[in-house]
Amino acid sequence: MNEISIQRLRTHVYELAGNIGEHNIFHPAALHAAEAYITGEWQQQGYDVRKQTYTAQGFECANLEVNRAGNGRNNDVILVGAHYDSVFGSPGANDNCSGVAALLELSRLFQDVTPETSLRFVAFVNEEPPFFFWPSMGSMVYAKAAKQRGDPIRFMISLETIGYYRNQHGSQTYPPLLKYFYPDTGNFIAFVSNLRSRHVMRDCVQAFSSETDFPLQSIAAPAIVPGVSLSDQLAFWRHGYKALMITDTAFYRYPFYHTAQDTPDKLDYEPFAEMTNGLFLMLCRLANAMQ
Repeated sequence: MNEISIQRLRTHVYELAGNIGEHNIFHPAALHAAEAYITGEWQQQGYDVRKQTYTAQGFECANLEVNRAGNGRNNDVILVGAHYDSVFGSPGANDNCSGVAALLELSRLFQDVTPETSLRFVAFVNEEPPFFFWPSMGSMVYAKAAKQRGDPIRFMISLETIGYYRNQHGSQTYPPLLKYFYPDTGNFIAFVSNLRSRHVMRDCVQAFSSETDFPLQSIAAPAIVPGVSLSDQLAFWRHGYKALMITDTAFYRYPFYHTAQDTPDKLDYEPFAEMTNGLFLMLCRLANAMQ
């Protein structure tokens, strides 16, 4: 049976956050190196990589996309995305090389299975400030173009900061009031959606939980709740698509968030791989993939 490889996840994170290091609009050569690494990995997997190139602050950058065509009768697409830029001052091992590593390994495994529903894997550029929330954010550029084309995206999943897990009590914090409803141990993965996307999120939760016993918590809340909208799913909400974020909760758990200490040695690769394998099985179920 196909399974996510701990070593492959580790290799991706160490290459992107270790060898390449900080990669963003302020370090354009490194950002291009990250783009080239992702492109090369997908090409080695046998995909035809599509680049959506645009200019931001006078610098040419690109969203990257590959597709695993489904054999079903409908034209629906499940889109899985992760941003590949790091914040200024940080190599971004967890935020968001972890998301990119999972994205690359999910696409790899889907080369060996046949889904009924098409899957699209997208690496977004320019999620971090100064782009977040504004039109030149990579996922905003992408979602706007998808809406104009009429892409039949059933829903979008944003992989955002997913590699840090702790079994100690008190290792998990929350926005105000939520601590009374959720555990104080940071060993789970969180599925987060806005209210409009709550039914899609529920389907994902059910599919994930039916395939793995990895700890999971979920919340559907208004986008104004702190943390709910802080990734690329926001762009898809804005353009009328249903979307959810999958995250280890970032700064509510991870002490090195947006710092120079967000390095590859900080991640917990065994639970990271177990969780990502659960995502693969979840997607197989949602896309009716034959293994």
